[in-house]
Amino acid sequence: MARVTGKTAWIVLVSDFYLAVMEVLVLLAGILSGGIAAVSGFGIGSILTPLLAVSFGTKLAVALVAVPHFIGTLVRFIILRGHLDRKVLLTFGLTSAAGGIAGALLQIWLRSDALGYVLGGLLIFAGVMGVTRLNQRLRFGRVTGWIAGALSGMFGGLVGNQGGIRSAAMMGFEISKESFVATATAIGLLVDLFRMPVYAATQFRDIVNAWPMVAVATAGVLVGTFVGKPVLQRIPEQSYRTILSLFILALGIWMIAQTTGLV
Repeated sequence: MARVTGKTAWIVLVSDFYLAVMEVLVLLAGILSGGIAAVSGFGIGSILTPLLAVSFGTKLAVALVAVPHFIGTLVRFIILRGHLDRKVLLTFGLTSAAGGIAGALLQIWLRSDALGYVLGGLLIFAGVMGVTRLNQRLRFGRVTGWIAGALSGMFGGLVGNQGGIRSAAMMGFEISKESFVATATAIGLLVDLFRMPVYAATQFRDIVNAWPMVAVATAGVLVGTFVGKPVLQRIPEQSYRTILSLFILALGIWMIAQTTGLV
């Protein structure tokens, strides 16, 4: 009996240590992603979702990250709302929101490993586009942009990753940098408002059970939103974007490897 008790205590100790390490990593990832999102208008889902998927699986991770994503995006929108382009929001934004709820509903029917492949593929795509700088040359017409907006919203609802496609599509609307970030933020917030009720209806108990990790991620995102932006603005924009793209590419490769059981 003593041997079983000792073994159980050891398992509990290892489990507590793993949880503590994960909370620190999630906090740091939240700060990083919050800072990146404050500069570019996206990044929270790209960084936090793969990390939380290690412990919770991709399906639940997407739902969990939706909470800090919504709160961080709301705070960012309040700060930037003066630069909002309402015309783009009411056209491109609404198609994105419609795609968001469609993606969230589709998520109900897909297994977590299938979602892992989709998320990994999107991250690799976004990383390659950033490293090769194709994302800076890619332009959509307005109609094509609306279709891409719906597609980005669908991926947002499906795997919580929409920023890369949304940003490429919004390049065709010829708005200032400030309006670009503010409007992208508002659209991300709109997609969150449409997809989160679906997650709550289908995974509410699991989300509540994981509230400590959600709270840590949210705290990190909020710190990053206020502190990360001034720090990142000191780094040359091109260098920062290349480093970020390489990081996202590595996350995508790691996500695919983890889903296939290679790591």
